[in-house]
Amino acid sequence: MTLDISFSLNGAEVVVGVRPHQRLLDVLRRTLGMTGTKEGCGEGECGACTVLVDGRVVNACLYPALEIEGRSVTTIEGLLGADHQLSPLQESLVARGAIQCGFCSPGVILSAHALLDRNPNPSDAEIRDALVGNLCRCTGYVQIVEAVQEAADRLGSESDV
Repeated sequence: MTLDISFSLNGAEVVVGVRPHQRLLDVLRRTLGMTGTKEGCGEGECGACTVLVDGRVVNACLYPALEIEGRSVTTIEGLLGADHQLSPLQESLVARGAIQCGFCSPGVILSAHALLDRNPNPSDAEIRDALVGNLCRCTGYVQIVEAVQEAADRLGSESDV
């Protein structure tokens, strides 16, 4: 048995059939092809499946798909600009060497994006706090924090222009 739900995905309205106990992660990856959302632990511990629901960070592996009805979901694919241009945040992560294997990157980027939306000038401690749910095995987090701070600086100077 499936139930049709409708929601906004990366700015586009979608209608999809879901099973009652299906996870948002499975709907995004398997049904809608949003493979940037990764499954790491499947228990909400690693942050690889991070997406934004109505602008808030959630673990898609724990989020019931039926709960998405009428909401807005942003995946990593939704942050690309025109002509697949990277956002200033994504550019900073690349430039600072904060993307290595890349598995954690979509979740880190979405968590940092949500932080910068609500706090355009975060301290290093606030950045670390916002990323506490995202595990990275490659970078040691220093480059990630530096990249988010650089993006905040770039975004702040762009809005002053």
